[in-house]
Amino acid sequence: MISTRTALVTGGNGGLGTATISALLAAGWRVVAPVRSGTAGRLPAGAVAVEADLTVEADVRAAAATAASDPEAPLRAVVNLVGGYAGADLIADTPVADFEAMLTINLRPTYLTTAAALPYLIGAGGGSVVCVSSRAAVSPFPGAAGYVTAKAAVLAFAAAVDVEYRKQNVRCNTVLPSVIDTPANRAAMPDADHSRWVAPAAIADTIVFLASDASAPTSGARIPVYGQA
Repeated sequence: MISTRTALVTGGNGGLGTATISALLAAGWRVVAPVRSGTAGRLPAGAVAVEADLTVEADVRAAAATAASDPEAPLRAVVNLVGGYAGADLIADTPVADFEAMLTINLRPTYLTTAAALPYLIGAGGGSVVCVSSRAAVSPFPGAAGYVTAKAAVLAFAAAVDVEYRKQNVRCNTVLPSVIDTPANRAAMPDADHSRWVAPAAIADTIVFLASDASAPTSGARIPVYGQA
């Protein structure tokens, strides 16, 4: 299958990332994935790996340039999956460094990657930006103020992308997972009812739809992907 469009996918080594990259490849996309040094072998076969620190602007811009480097498959989608969770104490007992660390991992890469890719999306005639927030952003729980704030900020950032770039044919939508059924989450919560969690492949199908031209009329959406959780 000859690819005629490229997707730039961050967080490609995670459970949701590998499912999303696999689904995009199966749908005929060329996929470029920034990864940490030495981890390229964990990506699904067929993805183009680029070593990058997604908190460093120069690295992100280089990754976006690689994604846009194939004239036969222009960059048409950005999928911002990188993020992380760390539990904390209640707000008054949480060090500000721990609070800010959640902003750094969940918001900064999404901002840098989207900002670096937007000129290429516009130059290609438009495209799609997909961000990943969390149900916690709209339904918080105690002991996660940094995570909740960061994921709510992702929603606000996606709304800003939508309002600023919709007229240039760039749409931006956000998915909000509950607990994703990954090996890491199962290990962290072995006694939970895993059957109620949402499978990475199911979220990936939603992301592929949002990346594709089939979702062309949709921008600014906040889509819950909760499963039964």
